[in-house]
Amino acid sequence: MEGEGMQVPDIDFFEMILRATASFIVLLILTRLLGRKQLSQLTFFNYITGITIGSIAADIGGESETPFFNGLTSLVWWSFLTFLVSYLGLKSSKVRVIIDGEPIIVIKEGKIFEEELKKLRLNMDDLSMLLREQNVFSVQDVANATFEPNGKLSIMLKPENQPVTKKNQNVLTVKPMYIPMELVVDGKVVEKNLKESGISKEWLKNQLENFKVNMKDVFYVELQKDGSLYIDKRGDDVKE
Repeated sequence: MEGEGMQVPDIDFFEMILRATASFIVLLILTRLLGRKQLSQLTFFNYITGITIGSIAADIGGESETPFFNGLTSLVWWSFLTFLVSYLGLKSSKVRVIIDGEPIIVIKEGKIFEEELKKLRLNMDDLSMLLREQNVFSVQDVANATFEPNGKLSIMLKPENQPVTKKNQNVLTVKPMYIPMELVVDGKVVEKNLKESGISKEWLKNQLENFKVNMKDVFYVELQKDGSLYIDKRGDDVKE
Protein backbone atom coordinates (compact mmCIF):
# COMPACT_ATOMS: atom_id res chain seq x y z
CA MET A 1 0.00 0.00 0.00
CA GLU A 2 1.39 3.37 -1.02
CA GLY A 3 2.79 5.30 1.90
CA GLU A 4 2.84 2.21 4.14
CA GLY A 5 5.51 2.46 6.84
CA MET A 6 5.60 6.26 6.75
CA GLN A 7 4.54 7.98 9.97
CA VAL A 8 2.83 11.33 9.81
CA PRO A 9 3.79 13.59 12.74
CA ASP A 10 0.93 14.04 15.16
CA ILE A 11 0.68 17.85 15.31
CA ASP A 12 -2.35 19.52 16.84
CA PHE A 13 -2.75 22.82 14.98
CA PHE A 14 -4.87 24.45 17.66
CA GLU A 15 -2.50 23.32 20.40
CA MET A 16 0.43 24.98 18.63
CA ILE A 17 -1.58 28.20 18.17
CA LEU A 18 -2.48 28.14 21.88
CA ARG A 19 1.13 27.48 22.94
CA ALA A 20 2.50 30.21 20.69
CA THR A 21 -0.07 32.74 21.89
CA ALA A 22 0.47 31.92 25.56
CA SER A 23 4.28 32.12 25.27
CA PHE A 24 3.94 35.40 23.39
CA ILE A 25 1.78 36.93 26.14
CA VAL A 26 4.05 35.66 28.93
CA LEU A 27 7.13 36.96 27.11
CA LEU A 28 5.49 40.36 26.62
CA ILE A 29 4.63 40.59 30.34
CA LEU A 30 8.11 39.50 31.41
CA THR A 31 9.91 41.97 29.16
CA ARG A 32 7.76 44.79 30.56
CA LEU A 33 8.59 43.70 34.10
CA LEU A 34 12.30 43.43 33.37
CA GLY A 35 12.43 47.03 32.18
CA ARG A 36 13.91 48.47 29.03
CA LYS A 37 17.27 49.53 27.71
CA GLN A 38 18.25 51.00 24.37
CA LEU A 39 20.16 48.58 22.15
CA SER A 40 23.22 50.84 22.34
CA GLN A 41 23.20 50.47 26.15
CA LEU A 42 23.00 46.68 26.28
CA THR A 43 25.94 44.92 27.86
CA PHE A 44 27.06 41.46 26.76
CA PHE A 45 25.16 39.95 29.72
CA ASN A 46 21.94 41.73 28.70
CA TYR A 47 22.41 40.60 25.10
CA ILE A 48 22.92 36.91 25.95
CA THR A 49 20.07 36.93 28.47
CA GLY A 50 17.67 38.41 25.92
CA ILE A 51 18.61 35.80 23.33
CA THR A 52 18.13 32.98 25.85
CA ILE A 53 14.70 34.18 26.98
CA GLY A 54 13.62 34.51 23.35
CA SER A 55 14.96 31.04 22.57
CA ILE A 56 13.04 29.48 25.45
CA ALA A 57 9.84 31.24 24.35
CA ALA A 58 10.32 30.03 20.77
CA ASP A 59 10.89 26.49 22.03
CA ILE A 60 7.64 26.58 24.00
CA GLY A 61 5.64 27.92 21.07
CA GLY A 62 7.05 25.78 18.30
CA GLU A 63 8.13 22.44 19.78
CA SER A 64 5.34 20.03 20.58
CA GLU A 65 7.84 17.71 22.35
CA THR A 66 8.44 20.34 25.02
CA PRO A 67 5.91 20.12 27.87
CA PHE A 68 4.20 23.49 27.97
CA PHE A 69 4.27 24.06 31.71
CA ASN A 70 7.89 22.88 31.98
CA GLY A 71 8.92 25.36 29.34
CA LEU A 72 6.84 28.09 30.93
CA THR A 73 8.48 27.45 34.30
CA SER A 74 11.91 27.67 32.71
CA LEU A 75 10.99 30.95 31.00
CA VAL A 76 9.65 32.55 34.20
CA TRP A 77 12.57 31.32 36.32
CA TRP A 78 15.19 32.57 33.83
CA SER A 79 13.46 35.94 33.72
CA PHE A 80 13.32 36.05 37.54
CA LEU A 81 17.08 35.36 37.75
CA THR A 82 17.71 38.14 35.22
CA PHE A 83 15.56 40.54 37.22
CA LEU A 84 17.30 39.53 40.46
CA VAL A 85 20.77 40.06 39.03
CA SER A 86 19.75 43.43 37.58
CA TYR A 87 18.29 44.47 40.95
CA LEU A 88 21.45 43.45 42.80
CA GLY A 89 23.46 45.42 40.24
CA LEU A 90 21.42 48.52 41.02
CA LYS A 91 22.03 48.12 44.75
CA SER A 92 25.71 47.17 44.67
CA SER A 93 28.48 48.62 42.50
CA LYS A 94 30.62 45.52 43.15
CA VAL A 95 27.93 43.23 41.76
CA ARG A 96 27.48 45.58 38.80
CA VAL A 97 31.20 45.36 37.98
CA ILE A 98 31.09 41.55 38.15
CA ILE A 99 28.08 41.36 35.84
CA ASP A 100 28.72 44.12 33.33
CA GLY A 101 32.39 44.95 33.80
CA GLU A 102 33.64 48.52 34.17
CA PRO A 103 34.87 51.31 31.89
CA ILE A 104 38.52 51.01 30.93
CA ILE A 105 40.66 53.95 29.85
CA VAL A 106 42.55 53.16 26.64
CA ILE A 107 43.82 56.67 25.81
CA LYS A 108 44.74 59.25 28.42
CA GLU A 109 46.22 62.66 27.67
CA GLY A 110 46.98 61.46 24.15
CA LYS A 111 48.81 58.30 25.27
CA ILE A 112 47.66 54.85 24.17
CA PHE A 113 47.67 52.20 26.89
CA GLU A 114 48.59 49.06 24.99
CA GLU A 115 48.36 46.85 28.09
CA GLU A 116 44.72 47.86 28.52
CA LEU A 117 44.08 47.08 24.85
CA LYS A 118 45.53 43.60 25.39
CA LYS A 119 43.22 43.04 28.37
CA LEU A 120 40.27 43.99 26.18
CA ARG A 121 41.59 41.85 23.30
CA LEU A 122 41.61 44.92 21.06
CA ASN A 123 44.27 45.74 18.50
CA MET A 124 45.05 49.10 16.95
CA ASP A 125 42.89 48.33 13.93
CA ASP A 126 39.92 47.79 16.26
CA LEU A 127 40.66 51.03 18.12
CA SER A 128 41.02 52.98 14.87
CA MET A 129 37.70 51.58 13.62
CA LEU A 130 35.92 52.60 16.84
CA LEU A 131 37.37 56.11 16.48
CA ARG A 132 36.31 56.38 12.84
CA GLU A 133 32.78 55.30 13.77
CA GLN A 134 32.62 58.59 15.70
CA ASN A 135 34.17 60.59 12.85
CA VAL A 136 37.57 60.77 14.53
CA PHE A 137 40.22 59.90 11.94
CA SER A 138 43.32 60.64 13.97
CA VAL A 139 44.40 59.42 17.39
CA GLN A 140 46.21 62.72 17.83
CA ASP A 141 42.86 64.51 18.04
CA VAL A 142 41.89 62.48 21.13
CA ALA A 143 42.60 63.65 24.66
CA ASN A 144 40.94 60.71 26.44
CA ALA A 145 39.08 57.59 25.34
CA THR A 146 37.25 55.08 27.50
CA PHE A 147 36.02 51.65 26.44
CA GLU A 148 32.55 51.20 27.95
CA PRO A 149 30.97 47.93 29.22
CA ASN A 150 28.55 47.97 26.26
CA GLY A 151 31.45 47.83 23.79
CA LYS A 152 31.27 51.50 22.79
CA LEU A 153 34.16 53.94 22.87
CA SER A 154 33.59 57.25 24.65
CA ILE A 155 35.86 59.99 23.34
CA MET A 156 36.88 63.40 24.63
CA LEU A 157 38.62 65.42 21.94
CA LYS A 158 41.43 67.81 22.63
CA PRO A 159 40.15 71.40 23.08
CA GLU A 160 41.50 72.56 19.72
CA ASN A 161 39.71 69.66 17.95
CA GLN A 162 36.31 70.02 19.57
CA PRO A 163 33.34 70.99 17.37
CA VAL A 164 33.10 74.62 16.33
CA THR A 165 30.40 76.61 18.13
CA LYS A 166 28.50 79.68 16.99
CA LYS A 167 31.05 81.82 18.82
CA ASN A 168 33.91 80.83 16.52
CA GLN A 169 32.44 79.93 13.15
CA ASN A 170 34.73 82.22 11.16
CA VAL A 171 37.43 79.59 10.69
CA LEU A 172 39.55 79.25 7.55
CA THR A 173 39.83 75.72 6.19
CA VAL A 174 42.89 74.30 4.46
CA LYS A 175 42.91 71.26 2.20
CA PRO A 176 44.82 68.47 3.98
CA MET A 177 48.09 67.23 2.50
CA TYR A 178 47.48 63.62 3.58
CA ILE A 179 44.73 61.35 4.78
CA PRO A 180 45.50 60.37 8.40
CA MET A 181 46.66 56.75 8.45
CA GLU A 182 48.68 54.32 10.53
CA LEU A 183 52.35 53.97 9.62
CA VAL A 184 53.42 51.81 12.57
CA VAL A 185 51.07 49.52 14.48
CA ASP A 186 52.27 47.52 17.49
CA GLY A 187 55.86 48.30 16.52
CA LYS A 188 55.48 47.00 12.95
CA VAL A 189 55.70 49.25 9.89
CA VAL A 190 52.57 49.16 7.71
CA GLU A 191 54.19 48.92 4.27
CA LYS A 192 50.90 49.29 2.40
CA ASN A 193 50.14 52.65 4.04
CA LEU A 194 53.67 53.90 3.41
CA LYS A 195 53.23 53.18 -0.27
CA GLU A 196 49.79 54.80 -0.47
CA SER A 197 51.00 57.98 1.22
CA GLY A 198 54.16 58.15 -0.90
CA ILE A 199 56.43 57.98 2.14
CA SER A 200 59.58 55.90 2.33
CA LYS A 201 60.71 53.85 5.29
CA GLU A 202 63.91 55.87 5.36
CA TRP A 203 61.94 59.11 5.72
CA LEU A 204 59.97 57.59 8.60
CA LYS A 205 63.16 56.47 10.30
CA ASN A 206 64.68 59.93 9.96
CA GLN A 207 61.58 61.56 11.42
CA LEU A 208 61.71 59.26 14.43
CA GLU A 209 65.39 60.06 14.90
CA ASN A 210 64.54 63.77 14.88
CA PHE A 211 62.28 63.08 17.84
CA LYS A 212 65.06 60.99 19.42
CA VAL A 213 62.90 57.89 19.25
CA ASN A 214 64.12 54.42 18.26
CA MET A 215 61.89 52.22 16.14
CA LYS A 216 62.06 49.44 18.76
CA ASP A 217 60.53 51.81 21.34
CA VAL A 218 57.59 52.77 19.12
CA PHE A 219 54.13 51.27 19.59
CA TYR A 220 52.10 53.39 17.19
CA VAL A 221 52.80 56.08 14.61
CA GLU A 222 50.13 57.93 12.68
CA LEU A 223 50.54 60.29 9.74
CA GLN A 224 48.67 63.57 10.18
CA LYS A 225 46.88 65.71 7.61
CA ASP A 226 49.72 68.24 7.55
CA GLY A 227 52.45 65.62 7.15
CA SER A 228 53.50 65.59 10.80
CA LEU A 229 53.56 62.42 12.90
CA TYR A 230 51.72 61.34 16.00
CA ILE A 231 54.06 59.02 17.94
CA ASP A 232 53.14 56.79 20.84
CA LYS A 233 55.90 54.93 22.67
CA ARG A 234 55.65 51.53 24.27
CA GLY A 235 55.12 51.13 27.97
CA ASP A 236 52.64 53.91 28.73
CA ASP A 237 51.25 53.20 32.17
CA VAL A 238 47.57 53.74 32.94
CA LYS A 239 48.54 54.77 36.48
CA GLU A 240 50.66 57.68 35.31
